[in-house]
Amino acid sequence: MARARVAVLISGAGTNMAALLYAAKADDCPYEIVLVAANDPEAPGLKIAEAEGIATWSLSHKGMDRDAFDALVDAQLHEARAEYVALAGYMRILSDAFVANWQGRMLNIHPSLLPKYKGLNTHRQSIDAGDSHGGCSIHVVTTALDGGPVLAQTPVAIVPGETVESLARRVQFAEHQLYPKTLAVFVTRERSPEYILGRVRELAMALPEADEVTSHGMPCFGIAKGKKFAYFTEDHHGDGKIALLVKISGADEQAQLIELDEDRYYRPAYFGDGWVGIRLDLGDTDWDAIGEWLRKSWLAVAPKKLAGLMGAAEEF
Repeated sequence: MARARVAVLISGAGTNMAALLYAAKADDCPYEIVLVAANDPEAPGLKIAEAEGIATWSLSHKGMDRDAFDALVDAQLHEARAEYVALAGYMRILSDAFVANWQGRMLNIHPSLLPKYKGLNTHRQSIDAGDSHGGCSIHVVTTALDGGPVLAQTPVAIVPGETVESLARRVQFAEHQLYPKTLAVFVTRERSPEYILGRVRELAMALPEADEVTSHGMPCFGIAKGKKFAYFTEDHHGDGKIALLVKISGADEQAQLIELDEDRYYRPAYFGDGWVGIRLDLGDTDWDAIGEWLRKSWLAVAPKKLAGLMGAAEEF
């Protein structure tokens, strides 16, 4: 399986970026660093990345509108064909549009045990509060500052006579161990058949009277005692794909979808023109869109009375 393509955003020394970069040198690492970008052209971390042969980009954000600057960064990420973004000491509040563009695919590291001490001066706050531990957290980035789902944490003991500087040094050791491991698990999860099936199952079984059976060796979702509206495939007839098969209107819609995005949509073998395959192993699945595909496929096979009840519920 191809390694996940990760871009790293930094503002300064880039020590966490370096930790990710050196972890990526291992043969069994599931990700590679494809770009290091900074909002400060003098950021020392850029020189490390350049010396290691990683593509870099930088531009000062000073005097620029936040949305305009973030749009430039976003363009660089797409040019590098990044699939995920890792913030590593990136000292910028991101625009809502940028966060939306990378929803579910951007991680950040924060030097506290979230939800404690969001923002700055975290070590001083934990010492002044008399906490037994400081630490670090890896979380998914959302529009709420340091408020996204926490994926992993490492507590770091606060010893007698602790200073902000001494605690910061030990927390940084913990960060360098935690971030590569957490990123590796995260990008692997997004390509894991078990994880992907779990997401499909959650969405499919939320539909009225849905049930799950095994058909032709594949998990299959249908309306109880009725027709099937979705199949989950993993290497179906040796095609190497992890995908969802859903009902469509026919050959014309199938052809239009494949022309729109031939990497994502395909004609599933032995299913005919009334179905389309949607790849779920590309690392950028829009799960809201998958939920809508499942809903439309369900409606295509639902008895009129049941479909009408669903429509009435949605209007209500």
